[in-house]
Amino acid sequence: MAWVYVLIAGLFEVVWAISLKETNGFTRLVPSVITIVGMVISFYFLAIATKTLPIGTAYAAWTGIGAVGAVLVGILFLHEPSNWQRIMFLLFIVVGVVGLKFSSGH
Repeated sequence: MAWVYVLIAGLFEVVWAISLKETNGFTRLVPSVITIVGMVISFYFLAIATKTLPIGTAYAAWTGIGAVGAVLVGILFLHEPSNWQRIMFLLFIVVGVVGLKFSSGH
């Protein structure tokens, strides 16, 4: 179940990362509230996951999910650049996170 919590935490990291861009330095109320709520939910599920997972593995997976998710949302919905190099390096992140998961013993 801890890995489900890491996944949920990572997905909410994507939410707050994308909404953070829209806060305009926390000057816009709705995106600011979404960002803060997303952060709280993300940290909450990460904290639960670290009860049983090694902190380094959980943290790396959380940031990896957030980074890959934010880049994919940027490419798919925010018209950010997409090229083979970006995709290749995203795959490196995914391979690293999967490798940590399978080597952690959980």
